[in-house]
Amino acid sequence: MDFYLNHNNALERLIREYKNYKSLVIAYDFDNTVYDYHGNGWQFEAVIELLHALKAIGCYLIIFTANEDITFVESYCKEQNIPFDVINEQPPFYKSKSRKIYYNALLDDRAGLRQTYDLLTQLVCIIKEEA
Repeated sequence: MDFYLNHNNALERLIREYKNYKSLVIAYDFDNTVYDYHGNGWQFEAVIELLHALKAIGCYLIIFTANEDITFVESYCKEQNIPFDVINEQPPFYKSKSRKIYYNALLDDRAGLRQTYDLLTQLVCIIKEEA
């Protein structure tokens, strides 16, 4: 089995990176991850709660979205108290000319949201227990 397909290996990597840098870069999608894009009445409270917990332990949060209305994305997140540091930008401490945004983990409804949510929830619990 591929090494990082193992849940424990992926979790250990995040823990190691967090302990090394005292932070992680977490990117998250906007549409259907924290915002009900299709107006289905869906709630995203668990993901938003996790984002608050990640921010509380010092993580850097990037909204990584294909939504072209960045003004709406920013105002919605501010109005709903959804934490973020930047939208579609590299972290200022990561020097790269790559078009790919750097992150340690991605929360995205189309990219294994459940698995990443579980990993990051475990990480937050472990970090809080060790504090």
